[in-house]
Amino acid sequence: MKYSLRMTQAQHAALQSHLFPGDGNEAVALLLCGRRRGRDRQVLTVRKVVVIPYDACDRRPDSVTWPTDYVDPLVGEAFGRGYAIVKVHCHGGDYRQFSATDDRSDKALFTAITSLLNDDLPHASIIMLPDGEVFGRIVGENGVILSALASVMVVGDDLRLWTEQRGFLPGFAIRHAQAFGSGTTEILRSLSVAVVGCSGTGSVVVEQLARLGVGRLVLIDPDVVEEKNLNRILNSGKEDAYLSRPKVHVLASAIARMGLGQEVIPLQLNLLSPDAVRAVAECDVVFGCMDGVEGRHILNRLATFYLMPYFDVGVRLAADGAGGIDSIVGAVHYLQPGRSSLFSREVYDMKRVDAEAIRRTDPDMYCRLVKEGYLRGVDEDRPAVVSINTFFAALCVNEFLARLHPYRNQQNKEFAYVGGNLSEMQFYTEAEAAPCSALERHVGRGDVIPLLERPALS
Repeated sequence: MKYSLRMTQAQHAALQSHLFPGDGNEAVALLLCGRRRGRDRQVLTVRKVVVIPYDACDRRPDSVTWPTDYVDPLVGEAFGRGYAIVKVHCHGGDYRQFSATDDRSDKALFTAITSLLNDDLPHASIIMLPDGEVFGRIVGENGVILSALASVMVVGDDLRLWTEQRGFLPGFAIRHAQAFGSGTTEILRSLSVAVVGCSGTGSVVVEQLARLGVGRLVLIDPDVVEEKNLNRILNSGKEDAYLSRPKVHVLASAIARMGLGQEVIPLQLNLLSPDAVRAVAECDVVFGCMDGVEGRHILNRLATFYLMPYFDVGVRLAADGAGGIDSIVGAVHYLQPGRSSLFSREVYDMKRVDAEAIRRTDPDMYCRLVKEGYLRGVDEDRPAVVSINTFFAALCVNEFLARLHPYRNQQNKEFAYVGGNLSEMQFYTEAEAAPCSALERHVGRGDVIPLLERPALS
């Protein structure tokens, strides 16, 4: 079982500010976390940060003693909800391990917590170093240490990831390391990335992520290859269309032929299914490469519940039907939990989401409501050109790399949105905006019933 921990930039900043006030003494805090409980992967998602006041502690350069009264309210919130409780303290300098004092403290604390919660679920103890690095371990019943945390991710304007994985750099990744550094290249190899939508832009995103060396790819798309797709799905061919092969299987086969050693999970599922949502939630990063807005709405919600960085790419080519082009536009959005969303950025409204849902679940009613004027029709198939899809898909993947390895002259917070109009050869950027009030309360909730609080996913 692999365990990971995720938190937002704001949560990490609050911890670092409290744990390192400048006096050289240790300090302590607690986290309340949601969970994604998979068969071989579990993720803890930080929901709340509780700092233990300095005057309530006996703080020294190499230890901190604190009253466990502050645990009681968190036990009350966690009881019956499956939440995890995480202890956080700091180490000065570069002391990257748990001390014997930490071992005794964790055993006593987590024996009490697991006894009170009585749900057999693991919890965690983590340490922060002065530069903000975080590492930790998973603790089970009776304070037994189960394993080290495989990774800790901070999702913000930049993506910060600390992982246990270290090792040999394969030959295909050497030039990537020359550009982005061996540390970034190793992070790519440790990441699990979901790509939702494996057609025009999605197939290009998958190609790039695979050749960059991402270690695990989860591909989500319900459709099969058709002849009309052959002009834009990378690595597809006439035989795939003739045999109606699932798009995800065609791309998985292409990755296998590369021979770069990735794990690929092809899932022929609609995102609007519980199994797809759960599979995406276990990944570290998600790319949305969908035409419609219903899937985007669910993906933004999923990324908020499970604290995932979400990269969305969209392309629109408006043709006049007589061989001319009115406009060629595309956009890349970077979404981080607890901040603005595609909804708050007015990429769509709920009427469009509802219209797509009705078209998917009851096509006859959809046609009737459109005809009677109760619904505005959803866009049907639009022109698609592989060169345009490739351009904006590459822009999206480079946005991902810029968050892992900031290389721009300006800070990443200035590039929440990057849009381009190829007809005018103009590009636009927008900075991160105010938090989305509709999603803010769901940050870090993890698994709930019904899933994502959507009855259709129960």
